[in-house]
Amino acid sequence: MGVVIEQRVTLPHPDLPEADWADSYSVRVERSDLDPMGVASELMGRAPRWVGALLKIRNRIVGLFGLKSAELELTGQDKIGGFPVIDHDGERVLLGFDDRHLDFRIIVAVEAEGNGHQHVSLTTLVKRHNLFGRIYILVVTPFHKLIVKTFLRRFAAADGVSHRSA
Repeated sequence: MGVVIEQRVTLPHPDLPEADWADSYSVRVERSDLDPMGVASELMGRAPRWVGALLKIRNRIVGLFGLKSAELELTGQDKIGGFPVIDHDGERVLLGFDDRHLDFRIIVAVEAEGNGHQHVSLTTLVKRHNLFGRIYILVVTPFHKLIVKTFLRRFAAADGVSHRSA
């Protein structure tokens, strides 16, 4: 099973220059043919049930404040896991949206290591707009870290079998 490693994120970051909160985790896989769009779809589209339950609770709470909901489902090329695709290329996929309390970006990147290995990383960037955004990040950070690490561990354990590029 892949070991999830926390990575350093330097701010400002080009994908969200105003970000004031960030984290990044990666896992090494024994593959050399992973496609970032396939990886992003796999990571965001096959969440454990407990993650779906947490998101339903989150969506009910933030809905009371008029904020956008997040759904972990495969929704086609324009969205992955309910998150709009902002940009993508052969090395990464940039997801995210802007809301009243914060703007966020998720970067799913695939980096070749050589010798038939790749690193898959999931980086989150957040620009908090107000006190609610700061409280929100404070409350969700432990869950966020657990979810990200779980996604990467599950991906590595499955060996990314469904992600062969065409």
